[in-house]
Amino acid sequence: MAHGIKKMSKKDNGGLTVIFAYLNEKNRPYSAQDVFNNLQKQHGLGKTAVVKAMEQLALEGKIKEKTYGKQKIYFADQAQFAEVSEADLKAIDSHISDLSTQVQAISQGCRQLDAELKELNSSLTTEEMISEIQELKEGCSGYREHLEKIKSATNHVTPEQKEMVYKERHLYVKEWKTRKRLAADMMGSILEGYPKTKKQFLEEVGVETDEDCKVTMPST
Repeated sequence: MAHGIKKMSKKDNGGLTVIFAYLNEKNRPYSAQDVFNNLQKQHGLGKTAVVKAMEQLALEGKIKEKTYGKQKIYFADQAQFAEVSEADLKAIDSHISDLSTQVQAISQGCRQLDAELKELNSSLTTEEMISEIQELKEGCSGYREHLEKIKSATNHVTPEQKEMVYKERHLYVKEWKTRKRLAADMMGSILEGYPKTKKQFLEEVGVETDEDCKVTMPST
């Protein structure tokens, strides 16, 4: 089997040497289009030159040719390769299976390492962690001082005082609603015989509504 492919020289007749070496190295069937696609970028072979070179190699018996419908397939002459016994084939299959198992294990290991790397990249560095701990300690110290001030204060609101404030609030909100409803009723009666709009009426009498003052009545 060939050991690599040499670059085509100017003396090479249409890439014969390159194509012959390529087919022997790969040792698998190719169409002229396949060979052209695989070699034209590296060796600058034209498609017509590839087709002619492969036909010539086949005519000279250096490679084999098979026709399937309108397509021709070319491959290396297998007679040049040593025969492989059944035992050798089984050994190769076994080796391939072992390699596949190794590839799967390595791939799994790579995925695990990649996950660990992502986790490490998203974690704080030692310096960042030390800085954050210091900030948390300072924050805790400030909260502790604030708590001590609250505990030592003498103006705490008793539950009874709190209940009284809530009751007064409820009373005032209830009175607010009552007066607003009465004002709305009176204004409605006046507007029935008033020739202008409600807005003009409010401006003339100098009344400011809750909406004008951007005040919202509490729910309770």
